[in-house]
Amino acid sequence: MTNNYQNQEILRGIGRNDKHAIESVYKENYGLIQHFVISNNGTEDDARDIFQEAMMVLYEKSRIEDFELTCQIKTYLYSVCRRLWLKKLQYARRMESQVENFDNLVQVEEDVELHEKLTLQYQTMRTAMGKIGEPCKSLIEAFYVHRKNMHEIAGFFGYTNADNAKNQKYKCLVRLKKLFFAQYKNT
Repeated sequence: MTNNYQNQEILRGIGRNDKHAIESVYKENYGLIQHFVISNNGTEDDARDIFQEAMMVLYEKSRIEDFELTCQIKTYLYSVCRRLWLKKLQYARRMESQVENFDNLVQVEEDVELHEKLTLQYQTMRTAMGKIGEPCKSLIEAFYVHRKNMHEIAGFFGYTNADNAKNQKYKCLVRLKKLFFAQYKNT
């Protein structure tokens, strides 16, 4: 029970970007992942990349309010890393045979696929934001990233009132959607 409680506390800490929680997960788990990747045709750089990607999957899961970890963090990370690494090996056509005990792992395929889909969407959005131009880029960032209200935005950008700022934000979002979906169809 204590171990499960500690795992849940660490998971909540990861969701809050708690430096100590994240560091403890790295310290306790990176060596195992590094050994696995290097033992299966990988390098130290590969191990760092795979572990970082698995930490992003765990972070994304920790931000979901009703997510409950049904195994130890170590088991979950190992399963995600193993799945990511096997996918990478298959993609590179370097994998000759399956790694033993594949059936004994926690099923994380859906988590990995969701992570990959979200990563693609983030990259597409980043590209669309780069193409939208000013003042739309700054206005959208002010509202969604910096959490400014419409009165603050109106004052900062020189609009006569909050309604005009809101109208301009809407026009910018329409342009951003067009850029995003045009690019998203191409990927």
